[in-house]
Amino acid sequence: QVQLVESGGGLVQAGGSLRLSCAASGRSVSMGWFRQAPGKEREFVAAIVWSSGTISYANSVKGRFTISRDNAKNTVFLQMNSLKPEDTAIYYCAADPARQLWTGVHASELHYWGQGTQVTVSS
Repeated sequence: QVQLVESGGGLVQAGGSLRLSCAASGRSVSMGWFRQAPGKEREFVAAIVWSSGTISYANSVKGRFTISRDNAKNTVFLQMNSLKPEDTAIYYCAADPARQLWTGVHASELHYWGQGTQVTVSS
């Protein structure tokens, strides 16, 4: 069993920055971030594979968002820079004990989720 606890998020103006954190308990796992805007499907944002450190990003956030991890604390971070109003969404942390490939993953394939944290970017 894996428990995920998120922190961070909030309200920021366009062009600003926010940092999200997600701490996993139970076991070491690969972790990723998804987001869901009102009326839209939950979409992949970024992920990092536990064993290899391989990182993947959605095209929409490449060059603006950075995912990183603290192995000792079993925690991943999502640094979000140059935020845009279209980044507004609830951001969810997700975990998978064995997943190596995150590109193209659909939210329905994952079973461990954080509670979500709201990110609002004003124009």
